[in-house]
Amino acid sequence: MSIFEGTRFIASAHDPRELPPDIGSEIAFAGRSNAGKSSAINALTRRKKLAFVSKTPGRTQTINFFDCGGNRRLVDLPGYGYAKVPLKEREHWGMLISAYLQERTSLKGLVLIVDARHPLTPLDQQLLGWYTPLNQPVLVLLTKADKLNRQEANLALRESQALLVSKFPNATAQLFSAVTGTGLRSAENMVHGWLK
Repeated sequence: MSIFEGTRFIASAHDPRELPPDIGSEIAFAGRSNAGKSSAINALTRRKKLAFVSKTPGRTQTINFFDCGGNRRLVDLPGYGYAKVPLKEREHWGMLISAYLQERTSLKGLVLIVDARHPLTPLDQQLLGWYTPLNQPVLVLLTKADKLNRQEANLALRESQALLVSKFPNATAQLFSAVTGTGLRSAENMVHGWLK
């Protein structure tokens, strides 16, 4: 049973003026297109279709809000870094995401979704640069860990942890797989703790 059982979609925002009231507590999920963000949200909530999983990167074009009860929300930010999305739209997403991360007072933590096979790209680090000055916690989930052997997965984890220690000390990393459940319980407990 998931801590987040009963989580439901409540709102989408394509513009900062469309955001729900800035009260309670929220945890945001961010990551490059196709890194496994929707799959991670669905795994945490034990819901197969809560967040839309697409074979086409760049489909999440709005900030999507999911109610966990008790004025607590999970927030799915638009995926970034997908070249086929028009430049104007990518610039809009950048403005929307940075404004949300820097101005939202109910935001209590960030889960950054990173494909374990391509750890912490410059775009991931740019997003951390927007957020980490706020000194709030960040959990980097190295997703798709099931696609690596144990040695490769441990190397990806060590390299990511070393980078975070040197540049973003309020961030931690762990291996994660929505397919096998690797790291699911610890991620769930951490996110739940931040929402409290």
